[in-house]
Amino acid sequence: MAYRISDACIACGACAAECPVECISQGPTIYVIDESQCIDCGSCASVCPVDAPQQQ
Repeated sequence: MAYRISDACIACGACAAECPVECISQGPTIYVIDESQCIDCGSCASVCPVDAPQQQ
């Protein structure tokens, strides 16, 4: 299952820097994950200060 970033995102960018497949990018207001490229590693969730990345 891919991860998705919730509205709790504070747009700090920590998740994007940690993603090994670079599937996280800045959206209009929060970061977004390209679910077709996400490898479900959890690296983004482990560094997020507000637990915004969640498994679907």
